[in-house]
Amino acid sequence: MINSNYAVLVLEDGRLFRGNSWGAEGLTFGELVFATPMTGYQETITDPSYCGQILVQTAPHIGNTGMNDEDAESDRIWISGYVVRDPSRISSNWRSNRDLLSDLEYQKIVGICNVDTRAITRHLRDRGAMRAGIFSGTHIKSDEEMVALVNNQPSMKGRNLTEEVSTKSQYIVPANGKVQYRVAAIDLGIKRNTPRLFAKRNIETHVVPANTNVSELIGGKYDGIFLSNGPGDPATAKEIIEKIKQVLEQHVPLFGICFGHQLFGLALGLETYKLQFGHRGINQPVQDLISEKVAITAHNHGFAVAAPDNNVFSTPFGDGKVTHRCLNDGVVEGLELTSVPAFSVQYHPEAAAGPHDAEYLFDKFLGLLQR
Repeated sequence: MINSNYAVLVLEDGRLFRGNSWGAEGLTFGELVFATPMTGYQETITDPSYCGQILVQTAPHIGNTGMNDEDAESDRIWISGYVVRDPSRISSNWRSNRDLLSDLEYQKIVGICNVDTRAITRHLRDRGAMRAGIFSGTHIKSDEEMVALVNNQPSMKGRNLTEEVSTKSQYIVPANGKVQYRVAAIDLGIKRNTPRLFAKRNIETHVVPANTNVSELIGGKYDGIFLSNGPGDPATAKEIIEKIKQVLEQHVPLFGICFGHQLFGLALGLETYKLQFGHRGINQPVQDLISEKVAITAHNHGFAVAAPDNNVFSTPFGDGKVTHRCLNDGVVEGLELTSVPAFSVQYHPEAAAGPHDAEYLFDKFLGLLQR
């Protein structure tokens, strides 16, 4: 049942949206972003890439299929807050173990419902992603005080969230069949479906903390290195960028996605920048510049890599090239080295939730391991 208590969504530019408390009652802050998928809310809110963000779901009905024990992409809900228009009062799916509201309450995720999510989305499309807060119950103050509290929060630019989301100890996801290769997946906020897709290709995945010593990564124990998705400003991850450089110097096969793609770009000597809106959701069109094919892809990123318009550049490891670009705004979506077995994409080819158009990239990485 929806909590009838009053709640307010407060944006840093002074815009307020008033509704009802949903989930845990309290106070939360984060970068306010929106996502457009009509399905896959469980995978979305358990994606560590959303750490530090308040999520607006543009689909009007959320919670219809409840929550199950198979579709979560991590051990917890990572969003800082949840904004929906019309949460479902019941769960109706044969796989459902409980309703969404109970998980939000249990994990103390502050939310707000009965607000015009279309108006919020249009506002963000005009002004860009911004800091926000959800206030409910005894935490509601005057409008001026709430706006001031929001503006005292840190911006996503300059935030290092890797340590917060990375595993504290190494664990192994076994291959489905006989092990052909062993890959070290540097956990920057990895999703569960990534090791599953490696396992289907008889790859044993060793998920390692972000602070793992580079000597372990390049000491011959692993056949390749994977850089996962994750939250935060990539420019703050200087130690990991230095590790990537040492991996590249040893010509160890490397595959990076999302946050890992941004760190790969920085290791090549490129720069990153904050996007005004970011890319989120499961319907972003990306073109492979080599084959000219277009894939519909899943995204959650607020930063991007800057590269020359002619798509070629020099690096300390030889020539590099841009391999993919977003058709909506031209943002760099893929990078590759020509003489070192290393490439990356900005999006989520593990696609949970999302379309499976980009799963072939796991086969491309397998090809690098085989060579």
